[in-house]
Amino acid sequence: MKVAWFCIPAHGHTNPTLGVVRELTSAGHQVFYFSFEMFREKIEQAGAVFIGCDGYDFEMEDKENADRVGKDKVFATELLVSSTLALDQMTSEKICEIKPDIIVSDSVAFWGKLVAMKHGIPYVSSTTTFAFNRHSARYMKESPWDIAKMVFAMPRINRQLDRLRENGYPVKSLLEIVQNDNDTNTIVYTSKYFQPCADTFSDRYRFIGPSIRPIREPMAKTAGKTVYISMGTVNQDREFYRNCIHALGRTDWQVIISMGTNPEHYDQLPDNIRIYESVDQMAILSIADAFITHCGMNSVSEGLYYQVPLVLFPQTSEQNAVARRAEELGAGVRLKSISEEDVLAALQQVLFEPGYQDNAAQIAQSFRACGGAAEARAFLEDIAGA
Repeated sequence: MKVAWFCIPAHGHTNPTLGVVRELTSAGHQVFYFSFEMFREKIEQAGAVFIGCDGYDFEMEDKENADRVGKDKVFATELLVSSTLALDQMTSEKICEIKPDIIVSDSVAFWGKLVAMKHGIPYVSSTTTFAFNRHSARYMKESPWDIAKMVFAMPRINRQLDRLRENGYPVKSLLEIVQNDNDTNTIVYTSKYFQPCADTFSDRYRFIGPSIRPIREPMAKTAGKTVYISMGTVNQDREFYRNCIHALGRTDWQVIISMGTNPEHYDQLPDNIRIYESVDQMAILSIADAFITHCGMNSVSEGLYYQVPLVLFPQTSEQNAVARRAEELGAGVRLKSISEEDVLAALQQVLFEPGYQDNAAQIAQSFRACGGAAEARAFLEDIAGA
């Protein structure tokens, strides 16, 4: 079986796929992975053939553009169309050369879905966030203003879609591109238990559980309670970090903070607190008793896999949906504010009220019961008739 795989230039969307890629290549299948140079090494280590999408005026590589995509639907559509057309000649040539049996594309790498439509190849969505339909979409909570902006933007959006049609992409509407339905074969990297409204999805959706990396550099536990803080690379709110340091420096807990940026400007740290630019998150979570998180899907899944209760501090609507589900299942509490008092109160709640750890353990059990990469491989083989 030959698989063409498309992904966006983001670690959180690439990393979960690599276990499935490794499973496929180990079984003798060929995977041709369309991605970006920064991911080449890890993609090739998984056994895939790397195909670079760099150098094609692919505007989603620009971080400012990527940040704006989630906030501006017209801009997002323009970027989607421009990116698809920038890659069009290269992807068409490669697809005709490879002749894949199946195309797998990240749920927001819409150009992969469009390539499948253009060339009439079976398509599978790879969803590293929750699967969304009209039932689970309520977790995103779009405001009436957001909906109104979308209505006013439709003429501009339709002009962009005309550009795709002129280049051989049989697109009827924006929804057809961005939304999957119950007839769309989909791999979801979570469990049915953690997925909101899981009973509203058809059996074409396979919930294979999160992709958990092995621990590379074990971390020693040096106190009775270990607190881990990571807000990804987006949140560099120094007041938040300083409040955490001031509040937790008065405890006897082991506190580990992953900054995502140079931490040198935080000097005179209390003895119980260590700050790193980056860490082996699996190693930290394996010893942690609580986790303050920005609620990225991967971070939350990894924390819950290790049965760690969460203090939830989402920064985007997608992260808010993840936080809402974790809160709903009793595995975490939202941070009310970044004040020292609220940081300490939230941590004391999840650390010393046993229900949170128990509920995290129940979600972890659902993750471990999933079929993982082997189930994804069997699913893809079935679709491709391999």
